[in-house]
Amino acid sequence: MSLASHIEELKKKHQDLSAKVDQAQRAPSVSTLDVYEMKKQKLRLKEEIERLSSS
Repeated sequence: MSLASHIEELKKKHQDLSAKVDQAQRAPSVSTLDVYEMKKQKLRLKEEIERLSSS
């Protein structure tokens, strides 16, 4: 897998996770802790994308 395709895959995962976070925040049955964990994972993906893009 090339670096560019890996970055694109990470961007897609980030976008999918962003949609899940938005949906979870609207659902009263989803715990705040679950939303927090998804946001942390989203941030880790963003940081990885930035790190790979700058190298």
